[in-house]
Amino acid sequence: MCVDYRDLNRASPKDNFPLPHIDTLVDNTAKHSLFSFMDGFSGYNQIKMAPEDMEKTTFITMWGTFCYKVMPFGLKNAGATYQRAMVTLFHDMMHKEIEVYVDDMIAKSRGEEEHVVNLKKLFDRLRKFQLKLNQAKCMFGATSGKLLGFIVSERGIEVDPDKIKAIQELPPPRTQKEVRGFLGRLNYIARFIAQLIDQCDPIFRLLRKHNPGE
Repeated sequence: MCVDYRDLNRASPKDNFPLPHIDTLVDNTAKHSLFSFMDGFSGYNQIKMAPEDMEKTTFITMWGTFCYKVMPFGLKNAGATYQRAMVTLFHDMMHKEIEVYVDDMIAKSRGEEEHVVNLKKLFDRLRKFQLKLNQAKCMFGATSGKLLGFIVSERGIEVDPDKIKAIQELPPPRTQKEVRGFLGRLNYIARFIAQLIDQCDPIFRLLRKHNPGE
């Protein structure tokens, strides 16, 4: 089921609560020896709607008119709201025992005993606030794993081979939009490419030539 929230989103003020900076989160996670990667079960739906705002999510079906008691997907500020909730609940653990990016959670440690302690602390917190994980998307006690497009391990950070393959198989860009999309993909792995800005300078000059007002 899909509900059209475009009118509601246009009427809603923007929530500027920031998402974590990906490079910082990845840097904080790498160089550990054990990782557990967890995913919130239907993440946004675990946040309860304020009673006075439930009617704003109203939708009509053949069986009647209904509204959401929990935060639905598709709302303008759903991501920011979820991240604020995670920071509020896990602020004392973030950047120490765990990292959190919206509904992705990573427990990290430098040894097995420490990892068990960290997981117990995390599970106690999840149980306290009645948050649930998606078992099918969880992996515990791994020595490496994918995190937001990167591979993290005790060795450090490596680029995800799938990201490289996606760039290699990208058809030659033919429009300005496709060129900017290509640059966006390169920027995501910029930390692995020496002098990327210099190498892309001909592309930047070409874009400026077609957009003299920029």
